[in-house]
Amino acid sequence: MKFVDSVKIHVRSGNGGSGCTSFRREKFIPNGGPDGGDGGNGGDIIFVGDNRKNTLLDLKFQQHQYAEHGIRGGGSEKHGRNGKNLYINVPLGTIIKDLETGEVFLEIISIKEYTLFAGGRGGKGNSRFKSSRKRAPQFHQKGESGIECWLQLDLKVMADVGLVGFPNSGKSTFISTISKARPKIADYPFTTLVPQLGVVETKNFNPIVIADIPGIIEGAHLGKGLGDRFLRHIERTKCLILMLDVSGFSEKPPIEEYSTLIKELELYSKKLANKTRLIALTKIDSVNDFEELENFQLFLESKKENVFCISSLSRKGISELINFLELLLKKECLSESEDIIENNEFLLPQNSIWND
Repeated sequence: MKFVDSVKIHVRSGNGGSGCTSFRREKFIPNGGPDGGDGGNGGDIIFVGDNRKNTLLDLKFQQHQYAEHGIRGGGSEKHGRNGKNLYINVPLGTIIKDLETGEVFLEIISIKEYTLFAGGRGGKGNSRFKSSRKRAPQFHQKGESGIECWLQLDLKVMADVGLVGFPNSGKSTFISTISKARPKIADYPFTTLVPQLGVVETKNFNPIVIADIPGIIEGAHLGKGLGDRFLRHIERTKCLILMLDVSGFSEKPPIEEYSTLIKELELYSKKLANKTRLIALTKIDSVNDFEELENFQLFLESKKENVFCISSLSRKGISELINFLELLLKKECLSESEDIIENNEFLLPQNSIWND
């Protein structure tokens, strides 16, 4: 299935049905009165978070999404049928914005329904307006119009950990080793063209979701290589793993790749560059100059980086890295929980009887 992470769609909630002007005309009933019914409400536009979807491909070819209009009322106080709601299923992590203003309407981060635009209300029939002074009203209300808008939908993959590195740094091999993900692996650059997700089972924690994005090169923020288009997919991660090839067969020295990656992250987003990160020195089974590797490791540690030497083929250092990730994510979750408790709006007020 083709990966699509950005689409433009036009949505419209349903118009409300008009009320009805009608008068009772029945045999043997001399004084018939107004009996016009109300119109039905228009359908709502509802987005649904769906964890089974991982692309916006469906919406790319169905740009116009309209809810059903309400049906007008009828005589004998018949209420018009409400329009059917329109449900739009999107992957978790989808951001919905106004195409013209850029205003963010919704962020789909949970498996639930999000109402974006309510349908127009149905108009009242003339039976609603009868009174002792107006016994035969000859008018009704029109239904309200629905809301229509062009939307921009952008997908940001939901993951705990993001893998960042140059092409052929070993990201795809790593994620295929620790999870059931099967990305394309080859000995040429940019084999990964779209983000890949892998799920790692842990002994004492929730499964860890890891996102592998296409390789970053110098000038990515200017559109070189695959550009910075896919960096947004790791903006929601709790931490990053910078993967550096130390086998000696990469085009640039590891220290140069490290500096370039840090620079590209900073140019894209300060928030992304300040995320907690680990450094994975990959392909150590092919290292010949261990003295150079040790010097580079000391350099990284002087920068207060958490460094791990790993080999996806021999699995050396993999378990230590996963265990550290587990502890790190536990700490992040605990910190988030403390922030929620500290900022909880439902804490009892100081003068509450429960505090006595």
